[in-house]
Amino acid sequence: MEHEIAANLFSTLGHDGRLRVLRLLMRRAPQGARPTEMAEALGMKANTLSTYLAALETAGLVRAERRGRAITYRAETGRLAALLDYLFADFARGRPDLAPAPLAGVFPMENRPYRVLFICSGNSARSIFAECLLRDLGAGRFVVHSAGTRPESALNPTALEVLARAGHDTSGLRAKHIAEFQTPGAPLMDFVFTVCDQAANEECPPWPGQPITGHWGVADPVKATGTDAEKALAFARAYAELRRRIAAFAVLPFAELDKVALQRRVDQIGQEG
Repeated sequence: MEHEIAANLFSTLGHDGRLRVLRLLMRRAPQGARPTEMAEALGMKANTLSTYLAALETAGLVRAERRGRAITYRAETGRLAALLDYLFADFARGRPDLAPAPLAGVFPMENRPYRVLFICSGNSARSIFAECLLRDLGAGRFVVHSAGTRPESALNPTALEVLARAGHDTSGLRAKHIAEFQTPGAPLMDFVFTVCDQAANEECPPWPGQPITGHWGVADPVKATGTDAEKALAFARAYAELRRRIAAFAVLPFAELDKVALQRRVDQIGQEG
C-alpha cells in the first residue's frame, strides 16, 4: 500500500462518527446494513450518516449495493486488511514482537469439544434454536451456549413447540444474559455468533481468547404479524434457516483449516443462509 493511500485512510478513520459507522459494518460483515438500520443503531441523523458513508466509500472502506431503490452498505474488509498489513510490514518493519500472530495460524486442536456461543437480543427463540441445533447436529463435538443482550424472562412458547416437534430436548433451556459469559471465570469461547442484527449492533467488549466470530442474521419470528398460521410459519422459517447454516458449520474440517480459512467459511455460511 502506498504511503499516501494509507495516510488518506487514517485521515478518514480519524473521526469518531466515521469510525463508528465502519465499526458497525465490520460487525455485520460480510453482510451489510441499510442506512435506516445504521442511523437507528448509531443514533445518527440520516444526513449526518450519509456524509460519513460518502467519505468512507470515497476512501474505499465501504461499498454501496443498489437493488431498485434499496441501498445496502458493506465493509470492504480487504481494504482494511491491506491497511493493517501496511502497519505491520511497512510501518512497523515487520517487528516480530508486533506481529498479529495470535489472530492467524492454525485453529487450535485440543482434547475437548469446541465451545460455541450464539447471541441474539432476547435469547427466547433464534439463539435457542441455534443452541439446540448445534448440540444435536454436532454429535458431541461442541459445547453450545446461547445468550441475549437483553434477554426475555422466559423462552418463547412457539419456539419451544417448534423444537419439540423437531425432536429436540428442551429441558434445561433458559434465557441468559451475555454477562454470564463475560466474567473472569467464564469459559473461553472458540466461536461466537450473532443471529440477529440488533445483537450485532450492540456495544460489546472484545471476547477474550480471540474466538472466530460470525454474523448469521435471521429475521425475528417473535415480531411476525398476521394470523396464527402466519406467525407459526415465521418461526418455522427461522428454524429452517438456522438448521441449514448449522448443518453446514457442524461438518467443517476444522483440523484442516487455519483461522483465516475458517473465518471465510463462517462468513460464506452466513451469506448462503
